Amino acid sequence: MSIIKEFREFAVKGNMVDMAVGIIIGAAFGKIVSSLVNDVIMPPLGLLIGGVDFTDLKVILKAASIDQAGNAVSAVTLNYGTFVQTFVDFLIVAFAIFMVVKVINQLKKKQEAAPPPAPPAPTKEEQLLTEIRDLLKK
Repeated sequence: MSIIKEFREFAVKGNMVDMAVGIIIGAAFGKIVSSLVNDVIMPPLGLLIGGVDFTDLKVILKAASIDQAGNAVSAVTLNYGTFVQTFVDFLIVAFAIFMVVKVINQLKKKQEAAPPPAPPAPTKEEQLLTEIRDLLKK
């Protein structure tokens, strides 16, 4: 029973829940970035370089053939276009994270630069108690 109790404490910790939320949002953000790259950035970029679809870019190492038994043997290819597309995905995600961290750092600097709030003025009771203390000292 103690293993279940330990696991429950581990799973319900605030950091664990925050991490789970971050992973879920990160996965959704990854899908958004992939769509941005695949559907918005790459088509015009492919058009600029002559109508090339990056996912179709590859080097054929061994052409497709038919073996002696009459079975089709698929081609062996080096799909560098997929790598280019994944690399652009990475650059966009890295830039987005850089911008988020930069904004957070600027907000932290502003909080550090702001003067601390002045302590509240003593209440009327505190003033009276201070006067009584001072009178008793005399």
